Amino acid sequence: MTSPAAPAVAIDAGSRFLRVARVEADGTPRLVDLPGAVPGEGLTTPAAVRGDRDAALRLAYAAYREHCGTPERLVLVVPHGEQDRPAPDVGVSRPRLLGTPHAVLALLRHAGGPPAWPLLVCDLGASGIDIARCALVGRVVGVSRVTRYAPGPNGYGTAFDAAVLGGAGMAADDPEVLRELALARAANVRRTEAALGRMALRPDRAERFADTVVHEVSGREITAGVVHRALSRLTDGLDRALEGFRPGPGRLPVIAVGGPARSGALIQHLTERLGPVAAPPDGTDPASAAVLGAALVAAGRADAADRYPYAIAVRVHSTVAGRPRDGELLISPPGTLVSGGATVFAEDRGERVPLRTAPAAGGGDREVGLVVRDAGAGTAVSAGTAMVPGTADARLHVGLRIATDGTARLVLQPLGRSPDDANPPQLTPTEIPLGALPTEVRPAETDRPPDTRGVRT
Repeated sequence: MTSPAAPAVAIDAGSRFLRVARVEADGTPRLVDLPGAVPGEGLTTPAAVRGDRDAALRLAYAAYREHCGTPERLVLVVPHGEQDRPAPDVGVSRPRLLGTPHAVLALLRHAGGPPAWPLLVCDLGASGIDIARCALVGRVVGVSRVTRYAPGPNGYGTAFDAAVLGGAGMAADDPEVLRELALARAANVRRTEAALGRMALRPDRAERFADTVVHEVSGREITAGVVHRALSRLTDGLDRALEGFRPGPGRLPVIAVGGPARSGALIQHLTERLGPVAAPPDGTDPASAAVLGAALVAAGRADAADRYPYAIAVRVHSTVAGRPRDGELLISPPGTLVSGGATVFAEDRGERVPLRTAPAAGGGDREVGLVVRDAGAGTAVSAGTAMVPGTADARLHVGLRIATDGTARLVLQPLGRSPDDANPPQLTPTEIPLGALPTEVRPAETDRPPDTRGVRT
């Protein structure tokens, strides 16, 4: 029987499983039970699309649409740093990209908030390890990558699976064997952890417990000793990822997600390296934390906090019909600036707008005012001023970006005097720190006298 389509859906296309989630009527995000999915895991990622994230996303979306219909909104989970690239064409208009750390933090914030800010999100996946430092600045979560470890085609969690199966005399390239391993793990979590725990507590008697059978896959038994030996693939990889990383005197809270984060032995190893590790909220499976958080964002139940919610403009002076006029040039529409993302430049009909920066009266740099607007409420506040280098008749493109620490930068991209100038001035790109942007736009603040400082259009 076909399930009804949800108005909002999230997809996380991993190298091992394709996870699709939506928010149910009771407000709880859950994985969608698609035909052929491994319970608690999702659809097995076909070898043909493994390593091609866009193709995997398209495949997962097609499977959902065939079974449930077309959703109104779609959020796609991607690694941090890819959320400001063009979304892949999956057959729905304007899907939203959400980085893994922001998706995980949306889940935590919906459940009452992380243990503290800043914190580390440790994404342990089949292909690699991605650790990010996250800090809340106003209404935006700034994310900066601490380290990334991706050991090539053998992967990270994938290498662990291969070692487990190889230790039991099975090949790791059979999709049905991998599916059975995933099912066995889901059914025998407590048995496996208990056996590994006994081996860790009594190293002198570890061999006695090593013969304990924890899984049965394709008619073959997998023992605790096989799993214990394979764990070195996970712990050694984590050590390599953390080489050179210095957590500092005050250790940050750690949230661990991804399939390997289910391993108590690995979490213990991570705790020894970075400090206590907090589990996802309400017993959430760490492998599903990102897609469940993204489903909450898709349904409007949680704020991703990865984009600045207001419009930002720069004050400009122009001449219209021979008369001077003061106005504003929109740089960034609401919800455009992504923390740690690319620079957004002022545009008109898809083309960047060139400005002139004539020197201030008396020469020197020109003081330029910026304004933040809430388009919905029609209110605005000053976002401060910046000193723009004043070079006679020089032209530039003006843009904004939000750095990984959550603070803004005014970006000036010089163009020279004119396209046909044989000797344009040698100007270099400039970034001017603006600090944290206003987090609230209150009507009372719009009573201030207008700020007419600006650049020439």
